[in-house]
Amino acid sequence: MTTHHLVTTLAASSGTNFTVIGAYLAIFIPVCALIGVVVWNYYRLQRHRADAVAMASYRKLAEETVASMTELRAEMAKLAEHVSAVEQLMRDVG
Repeated sequence: MTTHHLVTTLAASSGTNFTVIGAYLAIFIPVCALIGVVVWNYYRLQRHRADAVAMASYRKLAEETVASMTELRAEMAKLAEHVSAVEQLMRDVG
């Protein structure tokens, strides 16, 4: 007996066969729930991957910023030495 024949027989009969309906629902509802959970977890995984890529970009940017700041501090120290030398020269002249 095929599914189509079973549904046709069920629809043609005067009574309702709740066992068949219950069996269909017992299979259909968990399968739909499983598909929903799989789709939800897939998109959650994609969101985490995108966050990881963004965090890697921010980490790289932070490392570059620290390197730039170190370089700027070294240049500022050199500039401060030159300014001190010019101030000392002005004191000696004036």
